[in-house]
Amino acid sequence: MSLIAAGTGKTETPLEEIVNNGFWPAVSPSDFRDAERLDGTVTAPRLVQALRVAMADVNRQLADYQAEQLAASIESAAAIPLEPWQIEGHHAQLYLRAVYAQAHADLLERYRSYSATGEGDERGEAKDLAADDYRGDARWAIAELTGRTHSTVELI
Repeated sequence: MSLIAAGTGKTETPLEEIVNNGFWPAVSPSDFRDAERLDGTVTAPRLVQALRVAMADVNRQLADYQAEQLAASIESAAAIPLEPWQIEGHHAQLYLRAVYAQAHADLLERYRSYSATGEGDERGEAKDLAADDYRGDARWAIAELTGRTHSTVELI
């Protein structure tokens, strides 16, 4: 016999967008919640904190790239010239992917499990692996955005 609880995990009222540095787009916590399928078990303050930390981290990783664009008189991600194969909003979409992936990885690590049982530990380990995958997605998006290769290989 199992129980399916209906009506749990409801989301709260839509949160205000998090203003960015002027070059990269603002981030909508509601869009993040929808895109990553996060319900109300992740509280609004924790969600916003994860997004702010992720934005700061991604902005730091993209600081040199942003400086290059500004030096070329490109004032925002929307103004970065597109390659023929890119679609409108390409750079903003990759930026949001990196931020969402970083924030989701952070949330997965914080919500490992509510259970201290062996089953809870197994779920926690699975969430750690998923967090690693999300961090990899963020690195991939940043590499794609800056035109770097997606892998780093070093000979020992």
